[in-house]
Amino acid sequence: MADGKAVETVGRSAGTSVESAKVEKATPSSAYDRIYREVRRIPAGRVATYGQIAAAAGLPRHARQVGYALHVLPEASDVPWHRVVNARGEVSERSPDGLPGREGYQRHLLGEEGVAFDASDRIDLELYRWDGATLGTPRRRRG
Repeated sequence: MADGKAVETVGRSAGTSVESAKVEKATPSSAYDRIYREVRRIPAGRVATYGQIAAAAGLPRHARQVGYALHVLPEASDVPWHRVVNARGEVSERSPDGLPGREGYQRHLLGEEGVAFDASDRIDLELYRWDGATLGTPRRRRG
C-alpha cells in the first residue's frame, strides 16, 4: 500500500493502479467505439472523410486512427465502413495485408447507394459529403 491507496498488480506491471489500468485499457476501444458510432450515422448515399469522422468522434487530426479502426472491423459488422473516403473523395488503397479487391467492393457498395464517381475515380464531395460529421457546424457551399 503506497500513500494510503491499494495498488493492484495482478496482470499489470507493479505500481500501476486499478484506475490507470482501466483508462489505459479502455482508451483504444472507447476511441474505436466513438468512431464506429459516427460512421453508423452516415446515411446511405452519402460519404464522410476519415478526417471528418475523427473530428466528430472527438479525435481531431487522427484520420489514420479512423482507418485503423475500420481496418479491424469483423467481416459481418453493421458499421457502413464503405461510406468513409479520403479527403480527395477517393476510395483509399488498402494495405498490402488487406483483402485484395476491397477497393472495387467499396466502389460497388457506394454505387448501389447512388454515389457516383467521376472519370478520375473521385466522388464529388460538394455533392455527396455528409454534413452531419462536422460536429454540428454547417458546411459552407462554394458559389
